[in-house]
Amino acid sequence: MGNKKKEVAIFGNYRNYYGYRVGQSFDEDPRVKVMKREWFEGKDCLDIGCNSGWITITVAKKFGCRSILGIDIDGDRIEDAQWTLRKVVRTSVASKSADTDKNANESLIEEKRDNSGNSPLSGEKDLLDVVSFQKGNFVQNWHPPEKTTYHVILCLSVSKWIHLNWGDDGLLTLFHRVWMLLKPGGIFILEPQPWSSYYNNRTVSEEASANYKNIEIPPEDFQYVLLDKIGFRRVENLTSSLTGTQPGFNRPILAFWK
Repeated sequence: MGNKKKEVAIFGNYRNYYGYRVGQSFDEDPRVKVMKREWFEGKDCLDIGCNSGWITITVAKKFGCRSILGIDIDGDRIEDAQWTLRKVVRTSVASKSADTDKNANESLIEEKRDNSGNSPLSGEKDLLDVVSFQKGNFVQNWHPPEKTTYHVILCLSVSKWIHLNWGDDGLLTLFHRVWMLLKPGGIFILEPQPWSSYYNNRTVSEEASANYKNIEIPPEDFQYVLLDKIGFRRVENLTSSLTGTQPGFNRPILAFWK
């Protein structure tokens, strides 16, 4: 019996990341529970480092975004995210269809159709219009559609990988680009990994090892940089109400207002 090769993800682009990020006993990522509907409802949102898309899709379904775009450096993770989105839509539509068949006859279904002829299931189908995914390197070469800005930008457990791969300059580019892409009053939701986590991943590549030795902005200084250097006007620590995280994932979640 051969040894299973350990996955090396130099950008944090682990396959099935959310399987052990959330844990099998949780139906919803606990990080989503500290977010507020009014931040997202009817708003345009961006999720940096979306991986397989679970957070992106959950936020769209739970909070009613007008649009949410997930981007990730790994094309395989984007394919996973698109597959996940189609699966969520199919499952939701099938579930609602079964409930309708069980509890209502055809005349009741007709009565519930709106003036445009849409069925009661169209809300789930609209998820395909709300959620989208793109492959892209946010720090180096990804560009949003022209003149696009966002009400909310998510960056959850991603900053370490940007920091290790592109150093302090990459981190500052991340923060500056987020600022530029946020609408006035917009919110940047950041989940930075602790310095101990950097140490654990410093050997994923030669570049990461070199950058690790030269980093001068530790995670505990991010708040200062974002408020005093980038220009965000206030911050709220959302972590106090967070429960249900897996061991090793007890990280602060910070919301910054532009």
